[in-house]
Amino acid sequence: MRRRHWAGSASASVLVLLLGAATALGQPAATTDLTLGTPLPEQPALRLLKGDAPVEHLDIPALPEVTVKVEPAPGSEPGMVTGAVTPSAQPQAAMPALEAPAPAQASAPGVDDGPILLDIPEVELPPADPALVPAARPEPAPQPAPEPLRAAQPSEPAIAPPDLPKVIVELPAPGPLVAEITERAAGAVAVPRLSERERGEVLAAYQANGNKPFWIDGKGWSETAKLLVARLERSSEDGLRPTDYALPVFEASDKAGLADADVRLSALAVLYARDARGGRIDPRKLSKLITPTLYLPSATEVLSELTAVKDPGAALAAYNPPHEGYRNLKAKLAELRQHQDDTPMVRIPAGPELKLGMRDDRVHLVRARLGLGPSQEPVFDRSTQTAVAEFQKQAGLRANGILSPQTIAALGTPVTTRMEQDVIAQMERWRWLPPDLGARHIIVNVPEYQVRVFENGKVIHQARVIVGKPDSATPIFSHKMDHVIVNPSWFVPPSILKKEFLPGLAADPEYAAKRGYVVTRHGSSISVRQPPGERNALGWIKFMFPNEHAVYLHDTPNRRLFAAEKRAFSHGCVRVDNPFLLADHVLGPEWPTERLKRLIGSGERMIKLPQPLPIHLVYNTIVVDSAGHMTTFDDLYGFQRLVRQALEQQQRG
Repeated sequence: MRRRHWAGSASASVLVLLLGAATALGQPAATTDLTLGTPLPEQPALRLLKGDAPVEHLDIPALPEVTVKVEPAPGSEPGMVTGAVTPSAQPQAAMPALEAPAPAQASAPGVDDGPILLDIPEVELPPADPALVPAARPEPAPQPAPEPLRAAQPSEPAIAPPDLPKVIVELPAPGPLVAEITERAAGAVAVPRLSERERGEVLAAYQANGNKPFWIDGKGWSETAKLLVARLERSSEDGLRPTDYALPVFEASDKAGLADADVRLSALAVLYARDARGGRIDPRKLSKLITPTLYLPSATEVLSELTAVKDPGAALAAYNPPHEGYRNLKAKLAELRQHQDDTPMVRIPAGPELKLGMRDDRVHLVRARLGLGPSQEPVFDRSTQTAVAEFQKQAGLRANGILSPQTIAALGTPVTTRMEQDVIAQMERWRWLPPDLGARHIIVNVPEYQVRVFENGKVIHQARVIVGKPDSATPIFSHKMDHVIVNPSWFVPPSILKKEFLPGLAADPEYAAKRGYVVTRHGSSISVRQPPGERNALGWIKFMFPNEHAVYLHDTPNRRLFAAEKRAFSHGCVRVDNPFLLADHVLGPEWPTERLKRLIGSGERMIKLPQPLPIHLVYNTIVVDSAGHMTTFDDLYGFQRLVRQALEQQQRG
């Protein structure tokens, strides 16, 4: 690479010499420097090879490197610089040289091989255009003079840091009973009638609390736990059974027993709260027509509340119904328990049924049990039959006056005890109602054949009603009334359609038309509708609260039935006496009776209620007023008996 580079440099030098020769031939040589006015040294003559023969070999002397050293000349004018051109060292001997003849002379005559001084004048520039001169920059603010450097001070002796105390982190020891609760909680929470879901929520509550006890303080119940235990022990005041909430006995030194007691108390408190809200029996299992919505609290909700208040006993008692009707029954229950039955107990032996006119030695015992006077003959006479029927009515049995095995069993129970059971069964049905009945609400008491409108706890309207027959009972549930229909059409329900209209239409295709009904066919099925009119089964108005039973309150063209004492005549709906007075309280002042009646006969019209109005269809066979007076009504559908039997069966189980 070095040889090739040197050859390239030599070729370039030859080219420069040739160009210089061509210039010299084209113009005469200058003898004076035009710029400095000084005579130039004489140039050596250029010798050219003669002949056209090709050049066999061209000897070119090695060209020295030229170094230009620029430095000011001593004594030169300002702005002048001088330069020195000196030959550098020859190429290294190791580099191969081109074959060239030695020069004839070391240098041309008259040429000084020493440094050449160049005087370069200062270039004068034209004056600057003022428009192109940039704006003057503001002078920078004067900087404060730097502080004089200080002499290095001798360093102070280093101070060793003090010894830091050792930090010891001690993890807190597990709280009391944590290990025992962790181990035994799953077994302690297994309370009868408490579902797996509630049990799991109780365990989750303890886990969230680090498995620390909620109710054990030191070696026994805490003060708040004592209030909770006292409420469970007094559960009979609300018609509940204290044996359902019995707590285990424990010793203060028995950690396992303390852990069991703490978890068991939590589980029993949850069970009590759910029982107080109606969780003891499932009303839908008693009858498909009893469909209340139960408001059962979760275990998480109960424990969260009880562990956050100062008096968990009072908080637990508040899960019982807050309604006045329930509180009056509770007071009556306490009164019945204070007065022991002084009627002598008479045990009536089992035997065949006794009916009117039959003779049996047990008749004397029956009369004595019912408080009747003695009779000379053991005949089941009219007075005995009447007394038995009255007892059956009070006991919730079928009041047929026949001495049946069920009646004999009921006669074996003290009167006070039987009445307690009835009151407790009635209290149980109050638990089926929502805790908040509504500031304004409607209550239809089916066994009483009455409807009442309440506002802020006061009755503002009351009317007679007609309810369903025993074989087409009015259902028991709560809902919200949301609209009223004036001039309603009546669509025959499937039960009536099957029993009456289908056989009639099979015998006479004009059966429905002759009675003012319209038959509409839908493929293989039909519907029968009665148009609006004075003969319409719904009368002029109906009150709607859409529900699974398709029942509602309505008017009726047959108003004479309201005069009857027992008014179970409908197919399940509730017929209302003076329905337009009820509409006054339901629709408000915008729809007075006069305005509603002007709509009669003008076609079907729906009117929305200003606000949905809660309505409760209840089954109260025992009602106690604020003065303590108790009124009983017939167990029309046997629902009272079903509830009492379910509670008794649960107690035996």
